[in-house]
Amino acid sequence: MSNPTPKMPVIFLAHGSPMLLDSSRWIAELKAWADAMPRPRAVLMISAHWDQRPVALGATRTVPLVYDFYGFPERYYQVTYPAPGAPDLATRVRDLLRGAKTEFFDEPARGLDHGAYVPMICMYPHADMPTLQLSLPSLEPQTVYGLGKALAPLRDEGILIIGSGFLTHNLRAISERTPAWAYEFDGWIADTLLRDDVDALLDYRAKAPGVEYALPTHEHFVPVILAKGAVSGARVPTSFPITGFVGGSLTRRSVQFG
Repeated sequence: MSNPTPKMPVIFLAHGSPMLLDSSRWIAELKAWADAMPRPRAVLMISAHWDQRPVALGATRTVPLVYDFYGFPERYYQVTYPAPGAPDLATRVRDLLRGAKTEFFDEPARGLDHGAYVPMICMYPHADMPTLQLSLPSLEPQTVYGLGKALAPLRDEGILIIGSGFLTHNLRAISERTPAWAYEFDGWIADTLLRDDVDALLDYRAKAPGVEYALPTHEHFVPVILAKGAVSGARVPTSFPITGFVGGSLTRRSVQFG
């Protein structure tokens, strides 16, 4: 008999810059997290670094990575991650988007950006996990949440949906000390997710303390809203496999739903 398809959790992870690959601790944490989950059939990745409207599907074959960062040492531009494409997953995603009456198009030459391949290198280092990247269709919470809801059936099909970003992302506030507003925002989002308060999550711009400092822009935060949308209506536990801060103001808090 073949093994049954596992029901997958949905996750949000803090992906870090390309320099994450120099952190043995962070790499080990991401790898241990991946090992603790059922092995997926494929990964659907939604990264903060691809905001394209309407929603776009990336390459379904192995293509060069997108080195979407500037001023780093040359060795970061030599990193490779030849993950296999996921054409069957792309077909399924298109069907789900049509069913949700969501406009989409294909970007067949668009490779994985650093918000996608950096954590994948840590979690699935053998580059043997079929991976499809999907763009953020908007930064509006309701739209992103709705996309997550449309993708929810993938959980039952062995697909790991990953939202990749940072729950706080103020690069001008990087320092050796964590400011009070970062602690407050990090605590608020943890409490909001644990209480399953979707209304507060969707209205985070008005309700979260220190949001203007924590998120000068919002692309790094909204992937957690998509991840939450993908478990909408399901009673699943929420956990935080990775926590703490890096660079003072950046929370490494990562979330598992289910």
